[in-house]
Amino acid sequence: MKHHFLMTACALAASITIGDIAQAQDTTSTTLDSVVVTGKRANRVSKGATGLTMDVKDTPQSISSIDKDDMTNFGLTGSNEALSLATGINVEQYETNRATFESRGFEIQLTQIDGLGMTNSWGTVVGREDTFLFDRIEVIRGANGLLTGVGNASGTINYIRKRPTNTDGGEVGVSFGSWGEKRAQLDYNKVLTEDGSWAGRLVVASEDKNSYIRDLRDRRTSIYGVVDGQIGSNGVLTVGLTAVDARENSPMWGSLTLMREDGQTEFPVSSSTSQNWTYWNDKTYNAFVEYTHRLSEDWEAKATYNFRHGNEATKLFYAYTDFATPPKPLNLDNTGLSGWPYRSIGSTDDQVFDINLSGQFDAFGRKHRLLVGLSQSREKTAVDDYDASASIGGALPAFPYGGDVYAEPEWGPRQPSTRGSQRLTRFYAATHLTLTDSLKAVVGVNAVKLQREGSSIYGGAATNTDYPDTKKTSPYFGLTYDFTPDVLGYISYSDIFQNQDQTDIKGAYLAPAKGVNTEAGVKAEWLGKTLLTTAAVFSAEQQGLATLAGTINVPASSLNGQSYYVGKDVRSKGIELEATGRIGRDTKLTVGYTHLQLTGPDGKDIYEWVARNTFNFMADTRLAALPALRLGLSGRWQSEVSHEGTATQPAYLLANAFASYELNKATTLRFNVDNLTDKKYIRGLAYGALYGAPRSYGISLDYKL
Repeated sequence: MKHHFLMTACALAASITIGDIAQAQDTTSTTLDSVVVTGKRANRVSKGATGLTMDVKDTPQSISSIDKDDMTNFGLTGSNEALSLATGINVEQYETNRATFESRGFEIQLTQIDGLGMTNSWGTVVGREDTFLFDRIEVIRGANGLLTGVGNASGTINYIRKRPTNTDGGEVGVSFGSWGEKRAQLDYNKVLTEDGSWAGRLVVASEDKNSYIRDLRDRRTSIYGVVDGQIGSNGVLTVGLTAVDARENSPMWGSLTLMREDGQTEFPVSSSTSQNWTYWNDKTYNAFVEYTHRLSEDWEAKATYNFRHGNEATKLFYAYTDFATPPKPLNLDNTGLSGWPYRSIGSTDDQVFDINLSGQFDAFGRKHRLLVGLSQSREKTAVDDYDASASIGGALPAFPYGGDVYAEPEWGPRQPSTRGSQRLTRFYAATHLTLTDSLKAVVGVNAVKLQREGSSIYGGAATNTDYPDTKKTSPYFGLTYDFTPDVLGYISYSDIFQNQDQTDIKGAYLAPAKGVNTEAGVKAEWLGKTLLTTAAVFSAEQQGLATLAGTINVPASSLNGQSYYVGKDVRSKGIELEATGRIGRDTKLTVGYTHLQLTGPDGKDIYEWVARNTFNFMADTRLAALPALRLGLSGRWQSEVSHEGTATQPAYLLANAFASYELNKATTLRFNVDNLTDKKYIRGLAYGALYGAPRSYGISLDYKL
């Protein structure tokens, strides 16, 4: 059984460099001093996969983006739902409140906000981000060592927060949907000074909804405020705060047991293992401050500090047959489950400080870019639980049962459970070299030192508290070549280095996974640069990757019942195709396809729960005969997946649609339908099985202020 606690991404904000403002084409003055802030607000450029300010087309890695218009139109208010439509991403929703994200066959270990963050424990994310807080979500596929100094061959998820703009105004909206969903949201920007040098933005979203799953109820309120402005003639200060209160009643801890003595069986999609006295409540507070100073026309320095505090309180209920791998199936009459109640209180404190220098320099008659920086991330985790040993193991009635078949236990005293900390210090440098008019190189290096303390840091079974410091220097290298002004070819190479939270049969941490990642591709712009296509081939080899090997069965041991892992050499290779942009003025399109091969040390297939083929699409258009009406269709197809002893899910297609109508210039009415065909399917098999939502409906009204 795998358990760990909340470690969502740090809420950090980053801005486009002041040096890029001098190149902005959309400024309101010819005097740099008066447009530092307004130019920054008007022109945003992603730092993509390298940390350097580069166009997506010029970056030697695959990058996809889901923007706020797509998230609004398709009703994607939660980050997990939005990411399920991104090219090459599998969302493994194995519990109602926890999920892992996969790319290119491996779990994504890193989630960032505005380019900074720490790795997720076990690769798992608790809860969902509210997408209304963001301008877009970037998915950077492939090795991410240049961004963090550590990372595997999967990729990075980067949430780009909304920032103050140059005009007053905003929007307010309400929506209602299936299972009693109610939602309200507000986004308002205010220019605070007459010269426009200071502005602030407030974003609020509140949601309350029941579920197709028995007794499940989610309530989430997110509040984000940010102010930025000019300090003197060369400085820009940004300060922001986010507070999130997320409450889930009757969550599922663990997933469904779908294997029976006579084979795989089916239950209603509403089936739940939970009890009605359970909950999973999270409160998080994120504060950040960022200062950028222009040193010259071409150089700037930036310092960012972020602090995040998270509180988590749970009462949970786990239903299991045994702790074997694979687990024992249900009896023919659907009995055989036992119950395990659990209660905890935990907290996590994260601090990230980053300082860097960036700019342009001349060499050999050409201009080049350079980024040099130093950062340190610190994290402390503390969890207490309550003794419930007297209530563990009680037999449950035949499944599916109700939410009142297992009484809440008399909890014992509160006691320390896990304590841990880690500190990651890194020096990084990257340069974008213009070798010829057509040939450019990206060269980077990271030197990291990782220090960890504490047993069971992230909910594992570690008994070895002596975790030696880890030091590693990793290179990154990429080449791009402009065949024409619209067609670019690229190759990239990077090391793989990822510390692992999993433990072996003796309770000791596994050694870090190591390896190499390569990618080559062609990017092309079409239709007057409104449509971007990417074709990429990739290959990654990870040595010593933690792979579930079984369950410890030593009754006298403190590790009894815990999962243990072994390191395996795993190879991933495949192709990815994507087209994204506009076809004409009124039609927007994103189409992506991924084909993957994933093999173990014996050359045979491994991790069969990872889909080998996926296809995603989003398209919307405005009708010429009725310009106030916009129609859209999105969806995802994946090939068959399976997990021994858990379940098999045949290939399936999910499709969603929306229709929006502009009642006037300020007011839009929207109607959404998800899972158009009412397909019954299993959402994730990596760590269990959970049915996806049946057909659902939603209606919303948005008004521009």
